[in-house]
Amino acid sequence: MDTPLKRTPLYDAHVKAGARMVPFGGWEMPVQYSGIIEEHRAVRTTVGLFDVSHMGEFEVDGPEALGALQSLTTNDVAALDIGQVQYSALCYPDGGIVDDLTVYRLGADRYMLTVNAGNIDKDWQWVTSHAGGAHWRNISAETALIAVQGPKAETLVGRLAERDVTTIGYYRVAYGAVAGVRTLISRTGYTGEDGFELYVAGQDAARLWAALLESGRQDGVAPIGLGARDTLRLEMRYALYGNDIDATTNPLEAGLGWIVKPAKGQFLGREAIEKVRAAGPARRLVGLEMAERAVARHGYPVVKDGAPVGVVTSGSYGPSVDRYIAMAYVAAPHAAVGTDLGVEIRGQAKPARVVKTPFHPSRTKK
Repeated sequence: MDTPLKRTPLYDAHVKAGARMVPFGGWEMPVQYSGIIEEHRAVRTTVGLFDVSHMGEFEVDGPEALGALQSLTTNDVAALDIGQVQYSALCYPDGGIVDDLTVYRLGADRYMLTVNAGNIDKDWQWVTSHAGGAHWRNISAETALIAVQGPKAETLVGRLAERDVTTIGYYRVAYGAVAGVRTLISRTGYTGEDGFELYVAGQDAARLWAALLESGRQDGVAPIGLGARDTLRLEMRYALYGNDIDATTNPLEAGLGWIVKPAKGQFLGREAIEKVRAAGPARRLVGLEMAERAVARHGYPVVKDGAPVGVVTSGSYGPSVDRYIAMAYVAAPHAAVGTDLGVEIRGQAKPARVVKTPFHPSRTKK
């Protein structure tokens, strides 16, 4: 029998709100409420709420925690101040990506990792088998996560928070009650808009969700499904694990060289990644703009003069840019901005061009 889909603490709230539920990463999640384009535009213009409680969270602490994270992750964890967040990756020895993740420094010797929902079990096995003497705890099952994203996110969260959230900078985190719920308030997100990701105990999630919806009525708040989450992150060129990055992709070819810090010393995958750096990536993840109304979907071939030169990883209509856009791995000689290519859609090569990314400007608070 198939493994039953897991449900977040907000499942009943989604069903009550009329969300269309779909399987995603082993979970039953809302893909849309009112409609993907409408929800997308709500986040860009007012504020949206996302249930991302399916994500995984691991705590690691003790005097060996920093050493363990330095050997596991590509970025330099030693550069983090207490209350700071870092985007990073776990890599295999061959340089392939185990997962992309965020690293939180919560105390002198205390950290938290947030990992992708479909990778929780794999990541847990990976980090604990390479952990050294650090103490690990998988808190995924007991932790809920609500993202509040959009131009009015600060106003909404600030109205309900006991502390001044304007003092929490981008990629910073602090504890504080929100709507009476103990919350880890993180100024992070996956949309390119200002906003917060609110970590709470699972049993408190429904109360916080309801309070945000009620208080946010005056701001035009809307619940947002995975469909709009995908189009929002695509406009920002944010990688999605399983689509744009995976065990077969190297961080450098994925455009993630900025989170690889070889100067910090040895870490898993360092030697393989540095070999790619020395030789230059054979392919690069680029942004494509379609010349006509055509959706370039994951797995579609990318061609140049009829010959295959790459493959699409993500593609959709971008509501904020009013264009059909995509990301694709393309052979390095064809990866320059301005290169004319084609995407094979139902046997026809539809014209596309390599363009500068992100497709939409970031409006996160720096």
